[in-house]
Amino acid sequence: MTILVASVVAAAYMPMWAWAQTTETVTPAVPTTQNSIKPPRVNDSDAPTTVEAEQMTGRPDRLINLDNDVDMTRGQTNVKSDKATYRIVENEAEAHGCVRMNRYGDKYTGDDLKLNMDSGQGFLTNPTYWFKANDGHGSAERIDFIDEDKSKVITGTYTTCPSTKPDWYIKSSTLDVDSGLGEGTAHNGVLYFKSVPILASPILSFPLSNDRQSGVLPPIIGTTNNGGFEFNLPYYFNIAPNRDLTLYPNIITQRGLQMGGDARYIGDGYSGQTKIEYLPDDKLTKTNRYAVQSIHLQTLAPGFTMGWNVNFASDNNYPDDFSRSITQSSTRTLNREFDLNYTGSFWNVAALASRYQVLQDFDSNGNPTLSRPYDRLPQVTLNAGKQDIYGFDWNVTAQYTRFRNGQYDFPQGSGTTYTSSTLLPLGGERIYINPQLSYPIIRPGYFITPKIQLDATSYNISPNKFDIPNPIPAGQTPLGNSYSRVLPTFSLDSGLIFERDAKFFGNPMTQTLEPRLFYVRTPFRDQSQYPLFDSGVADFNFAQIFTENRYTGHDRIGDANQLTAAVISRFIEESGIERLRLGIGQRFYFTPPRVSLGGTTDTITTSRSDLLLSAGGQVTQALGIDNTIQYSQSNNQWVRASSNIKWQPGPKKVINFSYQLDHNNVDPLLLDNKYLKQFDLSAQWPLSRRWYGVGRVSYSLQEKTVGQSLLGLEYKADCWVFRVVGQRTPTSSTRTTTGIFVQLELNGLSSIGSNPMQALRSSVPGYQNVNQPDSFISR
Repeated sequence: MTILVASVVAAAYMPMWAWAQTTETVTPAVPTTQNSIKPPRVNDSDAPTTVEAEQMTGRPDRLINLDNDVDMTRGQTNVKSDKATYRIVENEAEAHGCVRMNRYGDKYTGDDLKLNMDSGQGFLTNPTYWFKANDGHGSAERIDFIDEDKSKVITGTYTTCPSTKPDWYIKSSTLDVDSGLGEGTAHNGVLYFKSVPILASPILSFPLSNDRQSGVLPPIIGTTNNGGFEFNLPYYFNIAPNRDLTLYPNIITQRGLQMGGDARYIGDGYSGQTKIEYLPDDKLTKTNRYAVQSIHLQTLAPGFTMGWNVNFASDNNYPDDFSRSITQSSTRTLNREFDLNYTGSFWNVAALASRYQVLQDFDSNGNPTLSRPYDRLPQVTLNAGKQDIYGFDWNVTAQYTRFRNGQYDFPQGSGTTYTSSTLLPLGGERIYINPQLSYPIIRPGYFITPKIQLDATSYNISPNKFDIPNPIPAGQTPLGNSYSRVLPTFSLDSGLIFERDAKFFGNPMTQTLEPRLFYVRTPFRDQSQYPLFDSGVADFNFAQIFTENRYTGHDRIGDANQLTAAVISRFIEESGIERLRLGIGQRFYFTPPRVSLGGTTDTITTSRSDLLLSAGGQVTQALGIDNTIQYSQSNNQWVRASSNIKWQPGPKKVINFSYQLDHNNVDPLLLDNKYLKQFDLSAQWPLSRRWYGVGRVSYSLQEKTVGQSLLGLEYKADCWVFRVVGQRTPTSSTRTTTGIFVQLELNGLSSIGSNPMQALRSSVPGYQNVNQPDSFISR
């Protein structure tokens, strides 16, 4: 009874005021993944302070002395101790002996506590603490509570390891904790791992939540065969919830100091990212080295958008010499593009300006030159169309392009003689118009779609820079610099869809049978003197065989009098998952096609194309396959074959295998013209309870050489993960970059060392971070 009465009396004399809560809400300009700014921790001003104990003495209106099993509570703050003194007017508590405090879920223990229950100000001696947000904990000589959010840990430690003897911890003279911002800042901090100091800093920041924060990021450490030892010390600026900037000075022992920056932004109707790298006076090349990558997208008005994608590098060898550069080593053609688009109710217009930089590989076999795509300065495209106009669908595409290629990056001084057969025109103008009219008939179980279209093209050609005439086939009269072409095309697409109940490995399924016929008729037109600005042979696959033109772009319109026949069967679960898909297709020529890319009118002598076969699907929850074969019946051989298998039986368990065979893909760098024949194997697999293996190897069966390869080990402890990864990446036909990456990931703190995670994810499809909780979703 005494405890209850004391509680009521204490509540009656509690001051009825507290810190005012703001009524404003701070939000970013657009939604982002970062949490919005949290309101400060403030107790309800109307919440009473209750005190309980086995013995109470003093004046109920001024001061109460509490002994044995003391319990004091106000709002979300609770204090327990052996003894305490509570001043009612000041709403202030002093606790002594085995002090335990729970404040907004954070837990503290210590010897002596003084705390203002209104403001949250006070101190605790010889404390231990535990933060609810991230399981961070530690001990200290003293904690000063600045307010409900902020506190200062004096001469203490911090870790997220669950053990009382943590594998890693930070020891600092002072540790500023801001629970509202979710940030901790250690002053004169030293990071220990296995009781060994591995990093010291006058200021060391770390997160207490998943929110971003400004500060020095852990250094990136690595070594490569073409730069030597690298030490990268990034600094992150969290400018705003929708803007940030990372600066990363990078010391490369064999080259010098490289400066880099990465700026990201997002706003109401716009977003973008710009990366810049600059290395003045490279010690090896004696030149300034740099690279830029910038992407921007913006909505200017309803239906009106613009954007750019700019990429360039200082020299041909930049992606080879800087393996972790913003320019990927496998990318030799860099695009600089600006576009402007408007979309109306049934039409849209797009304006594009595009230029290219080709990073040549002069060290490759035979010193070949990579072809440079034509610049488009500009390209304007108009598309318009409507569906179901008295049953008809119509569409019109009109395009004007000015092509330009003023620089041929041929190796100079090599003694090569250039003739008309090796040169393309300097550029030219092309106007292309393509009206289409179709009448789709779609009914349950079948569809029929007749369609007619015209391909009208006009050229105005500029001569090549050597003023050598364009190649003219023997017996033909030159067309001059201006000519045009108009070709009609008729197509008829039709198909049937049958369904039946079936079983697949004992599971009920819906099986479909989908035969399809596609007829195309386009008359022949000699196009051997026409330029090739953007055309090529389309990939022969199940998607392409149901299109009217066997070429990409608009410079070649293939003649056709052909019928494509295909049958597809699917096994589909009730959930919609396609467990198995089988397909067979072939194209039959009533008239042999004659139009080719070269300066001749070659004729296909066979009456049918190669046979296409496919089998794929998510066969089981763990096993997925995708296999395609292109088989030549006339030569009785596989022309192309592709097999992809993915087995993922559980979390952090995946094996990928792919096999590629392509007789059409002849490597021009090889004197014996060997074709593509290779396999690729990648995997992630647990080796024991804590050890995981990860790796990838790409092997050419023709050359008997290893291409891209990666091998790594990962060790997962209770509060940290260690990774060591070796990687070999071909950057040209004769050069490779090798590197070794070491990473120590400390849970709740950050990562120290280079970050191989991106390499692991890109090299091993299905890779999962071993430091994440096990999760596996069936597909």
